[in-house]
Amino acid sequence: MSDLPRLNVGMVGYAFMGKAHSQAWSNAPRYFDLPVQIGMTALCGRNAERTQEAADRQGWASIETDWRALIARDDIDLIDICTPGDSHAEIAIAALKAGKHVLCEKPLANTVAEAEEMAQAAAEAAERGVFAMVGFTYRRVPAIALARQLIADGRLGTIRQVRASYQQDWIVDPEFPLVWRLQKDRAGSGSLGDIGAHIADLAQFLLDDRIVATSGTLETFVKTRPLMGDGTGLAGATAAAGTGAVTVDDAAWFVGRFAGGAVGSFEATRFATGRKNALTIEINGSEGSLAWNLEELNVLHYYDNRLPAVEAGFRRILATEPETPYYAAWWPTGHTIGWEHGFTHQVVDLVTAIAAGVQPRPSFADGLHVQKVLDAVERSAADRSIWLDV
Repeated sequence: MSDLPRLNVGMVGYAFMGKAHSQAWSNAPRYFDLPVQIGMTALCGRNAERTQEAADRQGWASIETDWRALIARDDIDLIDICTPGDSHAEIAIAALKAGKHVLCEKPLANTVAEAEEMAQAAAEAAERGVFAMVGFTYRRVPAIALARQLIADGRLGTIRQVRASYQQDWIVDPEFPLVWRLQKDRAGSGSLGDIGAHIADLAQFLLDDRIVATSGTLETFVKTRPLMGDGTGLAGATAAAGTGAVTVDDAAWFVGRFAGGAVGSFEATRFATGRKNALTIEINGSEGSLAWNLEELNVLHYYDNRLPAVEAGFRRILATEPETPYYAAWWPTGHTIGWEHGFTHQVVDLVTAIAAGVQPRPSFADGLHVQKVLDAVERSAADRSIWLDV
């Protein structure tokens, strides 16, 4: 038996994000030398039968049907929140007050007010050695981590502009049902918060800078959608039962100014027909540029402006060398990894920080700032302001 201390995890939610997080908790100790043993101790969901099925499949030792009971357990050290945004604040704040570390899926909350309460609770908990992190997993893609290193090393010179886009098409069909992600009281916002939060965080992470002003516009293309059989719009119900109003945006566009002087343009849409999960980001500086596309997750494109024009061009970097962040734990050079590996790296960074007694990043304070960016975009779009300070 290992003499490492044990970190017992309780996770709330077992659907899409729950599956990704479960795989991460299982894989991290198998591929990385961690400072703790990880216990997949309990999985929480409202339906006991479905929760037990998920626990058996994903490797959790026990279940709960009430997150309050999960938090109350003495054998749980960390709460992983994989629920819709309307429950993030209540669960996270209760867990932190109970002395549990917290990992919370993005966006941090549905409103700035909720995010502020969460950040305050996290700051108070950190003084007691209890830590919280928000799950912006694209920070943990090896090619992205390498890009951040190159920017920090000055390889792009003075950063001037960023272009980021996240395009999906899963609700193009107007007959697609009114699921919770299309309801503001559950999701907070639509494409803006769901995928726009990712590109706002990713740009700030790569530049190690913050967006301080923004101007945006939002659009809802399909105003009403079919309800599911139980009238809630929740996936898994059956038979149509009328229609309900879509209360979030289908697409968002905004520009942002960074504190360091760079300017960024951002697009988040779930109506880009033919685009399944296309996240792209390009950063232009005085000495070079970097470009990355989630659909080529292991590839980074680099332009060195210091080369003579006659031989210059974007160079394709396959970010699979042992020296590439995170990669040495995986496969030989050229043997690529996938989308799910970012969640494993997230677990590695989180438990390493907790064991060292230092604040993991992105913190709830970082998540709060992203929430303020999203809020400023919404307010700008609502009153058609040119610019609003974040």
